[in-house]
Amino acid sequence: MIMRRQFLIQAPLGLLAVAGVARSAEQDPPAGASPGAPPVFGNGPAVGPDVSGATFAEAEKLAQVQLTAAEREMASGSWRTLMAGMMERRTGPRKTALADTDVPATLWNPVLPGTRVGPAHDRFVRSRPELVPLPASDDDIAYAPVTRLSHWLETRQLSSVRLTEIYLGRIRRFNPALRCVITVTDQHALEQARQADRDIAAGRYRGPLHGIPYGVKDLLDTAGIATTYGAECFRERVPVRDSAVVQRLTEAGAVLVGKLSLGALALNDIWFGGQTMNPWLPEEGASGSSAGPACATAAGLVGFSVGSETGGSIVSPSMRCGVTGLRPTFGRVPRTGAMTLCWSLDKLGPITRTVEDAMLVLQAIAGPDAGDIASTAAKLAFDASAPVRGLKVGYLPEWMNDEGATDVDRAALAALQELGLIATPVTLPDWSYDVLNVILYAEAAAAFEAITLDHRVDQLKAQVPDAWPNVFRSARFLSAVDLVQADRMRRKVALEMARLYSEVDLLLVPSLRDEMLVISNNTGHPSLTLRTGSVLVSEARSDWAPDLAHPLPTFSPPRRVPYGVTLIGRLFDEGTIARVGLALERHFNVAGERPPGF
Repeated sequence: MIMRRQFLIQAPLGLLAVAGVARSAEQDPPAGASPGAPPVFGNGPAVGPDVSGATFAEAEKLAQVQLTAAEREMASGSWRTLMAGMMERRTGPRKTALADTDVPATLWNPVLPGTRVGPAHDRFVRSRPELVPLPASDDDIAYAPVTRLSHWLETRQLSSVRLTEIYLGRIRRFNPALRCVITVTDQHALEQARQADRDIAAGRYRGPLHGIPYGVKDLLDTAGIATTYGAECFRERVPVRDSAVVQRLTEAGAVLVGKLSLGALALNDIWFGGQTMNPWLPEEGASGSSAGPACATAAGLVGFSVGSETGGSIVSPSMRCGVTGLRPTFGRVPRTGAMTLCWSLDKLGPITRTVEDAMLVLQAIAGPDAGDIASTAAKLAFDASAPVRGLKVGYLPEWMNDEGATDVDRAALAALQELGLIATPVTLPDWSYDVLNVILYAEAAAAFEAITLDHRVDQLKAQVPDAWPNVFRSARFLSAVDLVQADRMRRKVALEMARLYSEVDLLLVPSLRDEMLVISNNTGHPSLTLRTGSVLVSEARSDWAPDLAHPLPTFSPPRRVPYGVTLIGRLFDEGTIARVGLALERHFNVAGERPPGF
């Protein structure tokens, strides 16, 4: 194929002649170039290995496209000068290094043009303090919600040092079996606790998290404390500064007792120390990737925790471990200093034992930060005393009645009607929502390109087909066209969600419904997962694809485990789903149940 510049080079000299007298006084142009010729495609130096029509015939099987024989010959003949140079990041010389802080230029904004979402004003009204006397039992203290712990600390019935020592003792006692804490920050925690006690005694009370011990998923940077991402190749990584979330919790007076486990690089529940287990059913994993936060909160090893979600990593372990997980609106909580899996999908949020606890933590960590260009200055409104009667709760009838739902899901919908909400059937188009996962795979493969190319990813414990190493490698064969088409569909789905929320105030869905996990994570809508009952299971559950060589444990008689539902709200309207979540929590009154043996 002859491009324009090649034509100019090869054309007869007579066609290119200019006034000879004038030209003789000028400098001759470089060989092969003509003044005024613009750059053209396919004129770069040939790079990379030789390819043939047969190479393309095989590659077509991966891309699921079909070229004619003539098209293959044209493509193979021009590949080394037209396309191969675009792969400089893979083949070198890699003249430009991309740092972790170099974010994509394209920014996902979940708020559609011309729409206004979220509350108009900041408003945060807590429930009235429960005047519950301080328990005599350390275990009873450990399981108390933040709403009670904060009252005991503020009134100096309980010291932060004592509370911190209770949690550190429980970590030493239970973590060897649960494997939910990667790094115990005992000395750091006790220093923070002593300072909290001094401040509270001096009248410098900072609010409901002051003196409360907590843990964060080990993808949030902590200055001078290892942040490992749960991955073998990062286990010696020690940041020099705190992430924005940790910094804000420090400013709120909270006490960091541990870096909590996550499935390596934020997938499922297996990390370099083993598998994090479910305290309610220790024969099965805690689910992931926020396995450690959910497990530690359920087992009473922390007062609260912070996890992250890209595609279900707060929802799923919160469900399995019977705790409350709040996934905020995309952009609500800054990710500065957090491991990037997907720039346009990652979200940080609280995992707690009650709904109000989650909102107290959200209030402390929300708000924009210069280090995260996707973070947003959005109003936060929550009133624990506000009524829920008259709110419209949407549900998809086919989802509530098929095998993916349980009696617990249906009981929650019935309970909301008893509480005065208006149950409203809604529909979503029958689209192939899993196509949106192209965005997840492509961004994740880009985020961890370096360890994929140099094979450090081969060190991860999980090397099965559905683990990250294989996904990162395989995603390199997705096309840029596929990514753009998925992004276009994302906008289309966001428009459908906007239509749906013009009809209802919130949605109630079975927590692990795949379509809604994909949809709501891509559109950025907030979700609240909370326990509303229990189910019986006769086999351990897993985040991993079935492996006949390693069958899961079975139980006879079946075992009782927590179960719950997920509420999904309008963008930046966490307050509404929290109000409804509080009503459900009070109605079913199961949030205070503890896993046996812990």
